[in-house]
Amino acid sequence: MNAFMRSILVAGVSVAMGAAPALAEGNLASNRTDLEIKIDTEKLQYSQTVFELETGKYYFLSVTSDGGDEVAWFAPELWRNSWVNQIVANDLEVKAFGIYSLEFDAAGTITVSFVPIRPGEYEFYSPGYEDKGLKGKFVVK
Repeated sequence: MNAFMRSILVAGVSVAMGAAPALAEGNLASNRTDLEIKIDTEKLQYSQTVFELETGKYYFLSVTSDGGDEVAWFAPELWRNSWVNQIVANDLEVKAFGIYSLEFDAAGTITVSFVPIRPGEYEFYSPGYEDKGLKGKFVVK
């Protein structure tokens, strides 16, 4: 099968499955949107509990803990449905294939840059503290 026939087959399968081709132009990272979550371990609350995101947009999420207690921050479904560019902590960058959680043993900020690729509602939470207020969600459209 030649390249032209393969492209027609792929286009036909995409249309039959209801998929639209992915189109992007330019540098997504040059148009980032900054997001921030502050974890207050004394009041057991996040500074924001609902975020509305769009697929295909580049986000720079900073998660900060006050260091009052050791705390983890989870958003596993968001990470499974996003392309993660990098994780930054103390000006050190990590290029990771995936993320499971961010953990804070002391006060500090961890920043994750990512692009959501699949719409849905994705919870974020701190295990063991969800019922006390440490939970929220990302709504990706």
